[in-house]
Amino acid sequence: MALLQIAEPGQSSAPHEHRIAIGIDLGTTHSLVATVLSGKAKVLNDEQGRVLLPSIVHYADQATQYGDEAKAFMISDPQNTIVSVKRFMGRSKANIKFQHPYTLVGEDHQMPAFETNHGRKTPVEISAEILKHLKERAESSLQNPINGAVITVPAYFDEAQRQATRDAAQLAGLNVLRLLNEPTAAAVAYGLDQESNLASDRNYVIYDLGGGTFDVSILRFTQGVFEVLATGGHTALGGDDLDRLIVKWAKKQLNIETLDNSQHVHLIVAARKAKEALTDAESVELHALDQVLTLDRATFEDIIKVALDKTISVCKRVMRDAKLELNDIQNVVLVGGSTRSYAVQKAVREVFNQEPLCTINPDEVVAIGAAITADQLIGNSKDGSLLLDVTPLSLGLETMGGLVERLISRNTAIPVARRQEFTTYQDGQTAMLIHVVQGERDLVEHCRSLGRFVLHGIPPMTAGQARIEVTFQVDADGLLTVSAKETTSGVHAQIDIKPSYGLSDSDTERLLIDGFKFAEEDKNLRHLQETKVEAQRELEALTQALKVDANLLSAEQLVALEQTKVELEQQLSTTNIEAIEEAVQQLKIHSDAFAAARMNQHIDSALKGTQLDDWSNSHK
Repeated sequence: MALLQIAEPGQSSAPHEHRIAIGIDLGTTHSLVATVLSGKAKVLNDEQGRVLLPSIVHYADQATQYGDEAKAFMISDPQNTIVSVKRFMGRSKANIKFQHPYTLVGEDHQMPAFETNHGRKTPVEISAEILKHLKERAESSLQNPINGAVITVPAYFDEAQRQATRDAAQLAGLNVLRLLNEPTAAAVAYGLDQESNLASDRNYVIYDLGGGTFDVSILRFTQGVFEVLATGGHTALGGDDLDRLIVKWAKKQLNIETLDNSQHVHLIVAARKAKEALTDAESVELHALDQVLTLDRATFEDIIKVALDKTISVCKRVMRDAKLELNDIQNVVLVGGSTRSYAVQKAVREVFNQEPLCTINPDEVVAIGAAITADQLIGNSKDGSLLLDVTPLSLGLETMGGLVERLISRNTAIPVARRQEFTTYQDGQTAMLIHVVQGERDLVEHCRSLGRFVLHGIPPMTAGQARIEVTFQVDADGLLTVSAKETTSGVHAQIDIKPSYGLSDSDTERLLIDGFKFAEEDKNLRHLQETKVEAQRELEALTQALKVDANLLSAEQLVALEQTKVELEQQLSTTNIEAIEEAVQQLKIHSDAFAAARMNQHIDSALKGTQLDDWSNSHK
């Protein structure tokens, strides 16, 4: 009897053990889904054979339409046709400053909702509609239920934006195996780990310019481990912005100051077509409001130069973060539909002095990498490579004096957990406020607040005796949990960081640049604040001691001590670090004598009523 082979060795587990996992690229302009079949990743198409699903949802009077069907309503019904919803994910209403045709409702400090024919729809709900549609496409194509999914996000998405993406996936009925950085997914798709037979480490730049976001990451592969050395980017810079720059140019050519929503959408569509056509043509016609403009390559390069310069600036900064030179980079990988543009490829080629890799369809590469990762996480693949992402910004908490104590530095590989002990500041303190912050500066006022919680039930003790163990834990999706525990009593409290909105691109850029720009100033400010906190603790302890043992001092000693106390208190209201340190030294001259007198009194008290023979006998 002949045997019928149903799978190559090592490519598939037994049919009853094989679980279906998918990878989803939830893109700004297009989304798609992929899976691994018989050991090979492939993207899944719809019934019409289309792979790319435009990330567009149209809320018609009766029904909801998706993708290409929804795209047809961008001009005729722009207010109910939601485009590029990813740019609204995890961001506050106040931070959304680009032109759009929508009616946004909600508080300025919260993620907004869209007013549509179907009522108010949040960015999370709209993203869930797109994810659900992709899930249904996968189930229809594979004829099986989906057991899990890996969903990609820009590497620079912060906790709020990642959490919003996870919420959307759960709302769509997906079991989220992991949120994966888009550049990292591209590295997996290219199989860069297949070069593991090389003795030296390999460094790769992933340049990802999509429809609405830009990321650049530097990955190192060594001994079976992928590690993201550094990452950077903009959460609001992509092909959409190139289109807007072309529209701005067209308005100038036509001497038009403002556009209504219908005209704006019409020009955006025309600009996108012209941009795409310039990939193959030297010049194209741009049909703008019943007029025709000619756009050639030289003009196009000049128009988008401001946007490309921003991406190159980020590339250079990330190279510095990774402490690498150009000759340390083995390959540059292009990802995202916007990298099809000859102008983008030219800019990358000139910066890195090498021809970038773009052999895999840049629209599909992220979804393919996500599918490969999903197949590994679900247990189908025996691939031994390991993937480590990093935190984009430092995480820490507030200590006395408004100082930041960093527990997790930026570009730390995740998942990661860090634990550190703190103590109480005042006698009898029974509660502690834990204030979690994000940023690169040394003072809380210069960083972003992520959340606060209070640890209650600390046993009353002398200041400095309590032991508060604080743990920061970032999971593989980049989501942060902070917990605090008093070790003697076991009281515990924690918070899952879910801010109501994410960082704007300008805020993210500011936090990083300010960290470098004000490094020396922050160092001096930190020294000043630490000196003040220590001096205040000294004054507090001295005040308490005087209430009990002031009688140990002569009248002259007491006056001198009080005078140096007053002098220090006055200096603490200034920023003169030398004067404060001098006042501390003057106080110590008198307080040390007071401390010695207290010590002698306690020793005399302890020895009262004993004889020398008692001590001699105790050691026999």
